[in-house]
Amino acid sequence: MGAFVQITDAILFLFFVVIALAAPLIDGQTCLPINFYPPFLVELKQWYTHEYGDYLVAEKPDFFVGMVWLELLFQWPLAVVNIFAILTSKTWFNITCLIYGASVFTSMTAILAELKGSGKASDKLMMMYVPFMGLGVLAILRGLMGQCSKTTTSTIGKRPAVGRKKKA
Repeated sequence: MGAFVQITDAILFLFFVVIALAAPLIDGQTCLPINFYPPFLVELKQWYTHEYGDYLVAEKPDFFVGMVWLELLFQWPLAVVNIFAILTSKTWFNITCLIYGASVFTSMTAILAELKGSGKASDKLMMMYVPFMGLGVLAILRGLMGQCSKTTTSTIGKRPAVGRKKKA
């Protein structure tokens, strides 16, 4: 199981780095004033919108703007914290990963339902969003796996430490 956890952590690490960069620089343009961003980032987002036909980014429906705010205020900080947790092998990574995964899975369910139900989304656009649903599932599974450690501590057969008697 140790190798599986390491592969999972490597995949999650790559996704978390992408989220840590893309959320504030690209996705943030959906709900923050455009003059906060340098022209090359604005052009990059416009290119993406045109190239993939992302009508959610172009039309900015209220539910999608709300999802972007969720990403910026909740999911983005968790992605940054998870990068730190992977790099430093923090024991609380499972918890933050599970929280992150549940949030991403929930928001991606709504977005993918809209894309599929509207009939406006191309296969190319669906293939841009589906991996993030996979990220949510993978993060949930990693959060449920628990900490994998090579050493275990057993207290069976050990006597509790007894304090010394004080001299009077």
